[in-house]
Amino acid sequence: MSLLFSPIKLRGLTLDNRIVLSPMCQYAAQHGLASDWHIAHLGTYALGNLGLAITEATAVEPKGRISPVCLGLYSDAHMEPLARILKFYRDYGTTKFGIQLAHAGRKSSVLPSFMIRKAVPVADGGWIPMSPSYYEDDVHTHPAVMHLEDIERVKTAWRDSARRAAAIGVDVIELHFAHGYLVNQFLSPVINARQDHYGGSRENRMRLALEIFELCRGAFPAERPVGVRISATDWVEGGWGVADSVVLAGELRARGCDYVCTSSGGVSLRQKIDPRPLYQVPLAEAVRRGSGIATMAVGQITEPQQAEAILANGRADLIAIGRRLMFDPHWAWKAAAELGVFLKYPARYRNANPRIGQAMDFPESPEKRKRMLDVMREEAKVAEA
Repeated sequence: MSLLFSPIKLRGLTLDNRIVLSPMCQYAAQHGLASDWHIAHLGTYALGNLGLAITEATAVEPKGRISPVCLGLYSDAHMEPLARILKFYRDYGTTKFGIQLAHAGRKSSVLPSFMIRKAVPVADGGWIPMSPSYYEDDVHTHPAVMHLEDIERVKTAWRDSARRAAAIGVDVIELHFAHGYLVNQFLSPVINARQDHYGGSRENRMRLALEIFELCRGAFPAERPVGVRISATDWVEGGWGVADSVVLAGELRARGCDYVCTSSGGVSLRQKIDPRPLYQVPLAEAVRRGSGIATMAVGQITEPQQAEAILANGRADLIAIGRRLMFDPHWAWKAAAELGVFLKYPARYRNANPRIGQAMDFPESPEKRKRMLDVMREEAKVAEA
């Protein structure tokens, strides 16, 4: 009877449960191409009985990468290695596979987060970031202000990346409008000081987000879901807040958005955050109740009972987990055991489950034995391929 392990339908897609791998930057790509690290990292979660796994922020153009070693989907060449990962999901797991599309805007061209965060100069392979308005801080290279032609180019890049994701066959795309990256910069009055129709009023500041969403929704198959991650609050006085997020979520829902993942912060170093267990859950609840859209709660959700209670109390519809799944890729197995749910593990991991750990008998029937061996041989061929 666990809600965490109950299925949820998003358009034509049914997730086996409500556990989602939150996007986590790996800083392991070369020229935006997924590497063997991504195959191993993401492949681990294919076998972990999650409902959905979402890639790290995947840039829609080269200057949209957070760092020079971030993932991209800005050319057809980027499709094949991602398609290889998706094939592994299809062949061996039950977890559905999604790609998060992103553009870092003024927060691009920096070193990976496991290093001291500094700007990467142009001479060292970096670039000049772009921003809706000029804005300085002590970490990032001072950005160039975007002209209308830049905005149109970026919108087209989002649409084209969504088309590539559709062609690969991914189950879900999530649009990254959070954490102080480009779309969040347009939404937030802390950054956006434009005087044209992309700045000023909340309606104008939401314009780019809604235009990008409409283009991506139109480029992605109607039967597959499109979600959006937002920073529900900037945690800065006078910045974007929860009431704004409720309005944005309602506009997204009206345009066919299937869920909103409610994260927060990232737009300014002046933010004041008190991170603690479940500190962002009230944001998911507020957006869910205020707009009627399905929400995904994220942020310091570490224990199965916490996740179960969030769902049981109607505070969110999905649970995104990042760091805890990085520490324990089979967190869902632990959660199932704690919540009294039977999971069908991958056959080669069955000994990990004490409830089904006994060895399988070799069938007495010659026909059944042949079928079993044929299946094993076919699986071996898939592995070799």
